[in-house]
Amino acid sequence: MKKMVRVFAPATVANVACGFDILGFAVEQPGDEVVLRTTGGAGVTIRSITGDNGRLPVNPKENTAGVAVEAFCRHLQIETGIEMELHKKMPLGSGLGSSAASGAAAVFAANVLFDRPLSNEQLIPFVLQSEKAACGTAHADNAAPALLGGFVLIRGYHPLDVVKIPTPEQLYCTIVHPQIEIRTQDARNILKKDLQLKDAITQWGNIAGLVAGLMKPDYELIRRSMQDVVIEPVRSLLIPAFNEVKSAALAAGVLGCSISGSGPSIFALSRTHDIAQAAGLAMKKAFESISIENEIYVSKINQEGPRILEEF
Repeated sequence: MKKMVRVFAPATVANVACGFDILGFAVEQPGDEVVLRTTGGAGVTIRSITGDNGRLPVNPKENTAGVAVEAFCRHLQIETGIEMELHKKMPLGSGLGSSAASGAAAVFAANVLFDRPLSNEQLIPFVLQSEKAACGTAHADNAAPALLGGFVLIRGYHPLDVVKIPTPEQLYCTIVHPQIEIRTQDARNILKKDLQLKDAITQWGNIAGLVAGLMKPDYELIRRSMQDVVIEPVRSLLIPAFNEVKSAALAAGVLGCSISGSGPSIFALSRTHDIAQAAGLAMKKAFESISIENEIYVSKINQEGPRILEEF
């Protein structure tokens, strides 16, 4: 058993255009850091949280990182006391899997602290418990890629069935995060409850095409498949200048562009770093044209998932 572990876990892009609730991937930046230490006491204690402007609870039963670690300890019947520091280095309510990053970092760190009794895939259910505590639903399209890295397909939940999808080496992600916030629950509440068969058929074809395009790899198939006819037309109404931002990205030469998770962040996939950078600048300019400040992140797909920054 170790005394201290510091871990970084990445932000994630869920849905990936056509793959609502079943596709997600990890990026290299931004992300969250968690520090865990064993203590002489009992239970989980959150000693400090930075970067959240005082918005997150320090009660471990109400905090996503705390919920995940407590579930991990119950499962393994661990009674050793644990102190936690949570360093939020990504915006809340951004559509970038902020709660999943915290939960993944915390439970990954706990697993390392106790000499890795479980695989990363076996840690996913604990993060799902924390996701449910955060937003009321236990979806894995952020949690799974945050723990496994890369592109992940959520094939089913009963039982949980996740599939890591091979990703082309030359694939870059651009994310622009506007300084506005959309609550996940609000973004779900506006969705239509019924789906026309013709839209379902289009969406199924795009999901299959995107997975095949990633695996082959076939960049033009990825480009043709990154179309969302179900969710994006509704949720985009919550994001000011969405159409202008997406048009700017496409004009820069990206393969596709859509909403990251429930928004307001918007992501684009590109074949080269230069295109990804150019798209980011164009997307930033589009938001700035309506006086919305924003941040840009450009990276390759993160194939690693969480990583250890320090341990002893």
